Amino acid sequence: MKAFLLSLFLFILTNSANAQLTESFTDGDFAQNPTWTGDEGSFQVNAQQLQSNGPATTGTTLQLATASTAARGVTWEFYANLRLATSGGNLADVWLMADQANLKTTGTKGYFVRLGGTPDEISLFRQDATGSPVYVINGQDGTLKSSTNNTARVRVTRSPQNLWTLEYDLTGGQNFTLSGTATDATHQRSAYFGLRITYSSANSRNFYFDDFRVTDTVPPALLSAAPTSPNQLDALFSEALNASPSAASYRLFTGPAVLAAQLDGANPALVHLTLGGNLPLGTNTLEARNVTDANGIVAAGPLTATFVNQGFAVLPVPNQVLITEIMADETPVVGLPASEYVEIHNPTTGTVLDLAGLRLLKPGSTTAAVFPTGAVLLPGEYAVVCGSTRTSQFTAFGKVFGLTNFPSLSNAGDQLVLRARNGQTLFEITYSDTWYKDLRKKEGGWSLEMVDPANPCAGGGNWTASTDDKGGTPGRANAVQATNPDRTPPTLLRSVALNSTTVRLFFGEKLDSLTSTNVGRYAITPAVPIVRATPQGPEFRTVDLLLATNLPPNQPLTVAVQQATDCAGNSSGPITSATFALPVTAQVGEVVINEILFNPRTGGVDFVELLNRSANYLDVQGWQLGVEQPTGSSANPISAGPYGLAPGQLVVLTTRPDIVQNDYPTHDPAAFLAMPNFPSLPDDAATVIVLDAKGQTIERFSYSETQHLPLLSDRNGVSLERVRVAETSVGGNFHSAASAVGYATPGRPNSQYQADPTGAKLFQIAPEIFTPDEDGQQDFTTLTYRFEYPGYAASITVYDAQGRLTRRLARNETLPTSGYLQWDGLTDQGRKAAIGPYVLLIELYRVAGGETHVYKRNVVLGGRL
Repeated sequence: MKAFLLSLFLFILTNSANAQLTESFTDGDFAQNPTWTGDEGSFQVNAQQLQSNGPATTGTTLQLATASTAARGVTWEFYANLRLATSGGNLADVWLMADQANLKTTGTKGYFVRLGGTPDEISLFRQDATGSPVYVINGQDGTLKSSTNNTARVRVTRSPQNLWTLEYDLTGGQNFTLSGTATDATHQRSAYFGLRITYSSANSRNFYFDDFRVTDTVPPALLSAAPTSPNQLDALFSEALNASPSAASYRLFTGPAVLAAQLDGANPALVHLTLGGNLPLGTNTLEARNVTDANGIVAAGPLTATFVNQGFAVLPVPNQVLITEIMADETPVVGLPASEYVEIHNPTTGTVLDLAGLRLLKPGSTTAAVFPTGAVLLPGEYAVVCGSTRTSQFTAFGKVFGLTNFPSLSNAGDQLVLRARNGQTLFEITYSDTWYKDLRKKEGGWSLEMVDPANPCAGGGNWTASTDDKGGTPGRANAVQATNPDRTPPTLLRSVALNSTTVRLFFGEKLDSLTSTNVGRYAITPAVPIVRATPQGPEFRTVDLLLATNLPPNQPLTVAVQQATDCAGNSSGPITSATFALPVTAQVGEVVINEILFNPRTGGVDFVELLNRSANYLDVQGWQLGVEQPTGSSANPISAGPYGLAPGQLVVLTTRPDIVQNDYPTHDPAAFLAMPNFPSLPDDAATVIVLDAKGQTIERFSYSETQHLPLLSDRNGVSLERVRVAETSVGGNFHSAASAVGYATPGRPNSQYQADPTGAKLFQIAPEIFTPDEDGQQDFTTLTYRFEYPGYAASITVYDAQGRLTRRLARNETLPTSGYLQWDGLTDQGRKAAIGPYVLLIELYRVAGGETHVYKRNVVLGGRL
């Protein structure tokens, strides 16, 4: 008995799970569980049955509907009692399938059972978008013949093969009589189940309904699969599916994994599958398992559908179309046409690229070279892109796109961008003639070639001069092609506040533009909420953070990047950070020249190093570096974009950071700021000036080659370094960089740096032992003075241990209240003094008071043994 009851319970549970709709009105309500909509005010629940209660007006039509997607492999059941004489004006239509909720609307499509009508029948009809209802199963006329009590329980079944069966029991019981069968596959989808009644004035309350039940009995079947794009596939099923299909239910026999499955918005039997890569060409099979229909019926599977992928020409995404070769300087001719060109390449293995509308341009240009309709690039294919008048010169090299407005390529370097027709940046390259890595080929006739197309985001490290005898390889794989992967994660170089609500982060390489928008990757301390992160194209080396609150001026904050991903997929970690603040306006003397190279070695370049010696955060955007000359001043912009200088920060200005860094091992790459143009610095002497964004001179330094240490045998390639930060920018505060550091320290603390003296003594000498051997360690000694009153004059003379005059540092010179003098170990004749002890005799007198003082300070000139 217990086993029987358990079996009965499981049977009821199983059938309930399969029922999409069950409504017996036992709750006395039809507004919920399920919800019926339509003419709700014209119906009521009476004695646990739905009863019509509309206006007593002849010709009235009422309707109710509820959601139902059951369409195939379904059984519909309902009870009806029409307490009236049926006729053409008194009938009920029970809609098994309908495509819209308002069953009175012209154009509603689906199937319904008619009770009554002129033939007084129970029949199954189909309603198309136009025209009158069409019989599917024509029931027996006169079936409903009572004038007061037409009771019927109706059951309709539709098989997966579209075979319809109509049955009824005129007592309202379960002893069904077969009315007929028919096959009809016209309508395959449903959205609603419902009823529609029409009556005369005396019958407004004479329609009763109960026990609506829609049961799905058949699991879904996979009918077909069809590719819709290189990485998308549509799967069509026999009926509506569950609203949340799982990607794990699908796999291909050959090809990429299924990443996502989404139900079609208009056809719930259609599933759009997104793949992890492109579909391989040819025949393939889709397999589906554990697919659930809208009624909860599961098809365990496997269900299979075979399809053929013949390929698609699709719009390229970033790094799918690359510039892999650049001929910027075509003369002197080596073996290729005397014409500029670039080469593009499709690095994919199975994607045909649609290039129509693709634009090649230089940022800032008002024109672009546009690829024509029908332009495609096959998987692995190369093509030459040149000016429209040069097409014939390259036809022998394969596919050629001759474009109007082909950009002129600068020999020294330029920026090129490929943009999709929707404006998306697909590829960007900023090349330089340093990328040739060959002085002879740099002079012309040789192309620049990308080394590894699988590393498209890299800069000069992945490009070099072609090694082909003709000077290049247009239209085919590059002669220099080799494996050169990028395995280095991106680094955060610096940050600067553009305004009170925007902070810009600068990275060492191109970022993945999608993951860089994740606000959760960034944090500011002290806490400032970040509203949005926007990577800046076309280079994608910077990210702008929009803040929720305004930044206070000159208050330091720290931005941390928890993770940054470059466009090669390398992710940084652990957290990197940079300090910034909302900058204030620089004042005169806050930024000074800290180091200068004006006489570089052969093949070298000049540089000027600036130091922010203030406690303020500054921005050098719009500043200029210039030279004052008798014929007039000239200046060049330092930075067109924002560049922040924190307190104590150094920045090295030059046109060629790579050359300076190669020449001087003691350098900091992060401190370099490349200038497009640099003022000409004479080798003998000049005055260098720094102008702020308003054109105000905030720093001036007059250098001369005589300021170098006289003992130097060769001054070429030796910089002048500032000795003391707080002192003025005069020649006596600069000294030749030490040989021990390579004769320059761009971006690093100066080799000749001396801390400012402290203490209360009138005269101080430091160091007391010095060794002028250009090793950067105590190469000179400094006598520092500080007077309580102005008006002092002094003579300062150096004597050796035997009392012989060695050097006169000052002779009856009027001194300021504080300052210093240096002795570099040389005699008055410019020769190096002998190793040993020396005395500095200081004769000090003050004219106003007539006071005279004499002081002595000992110092030792040392040397290496």
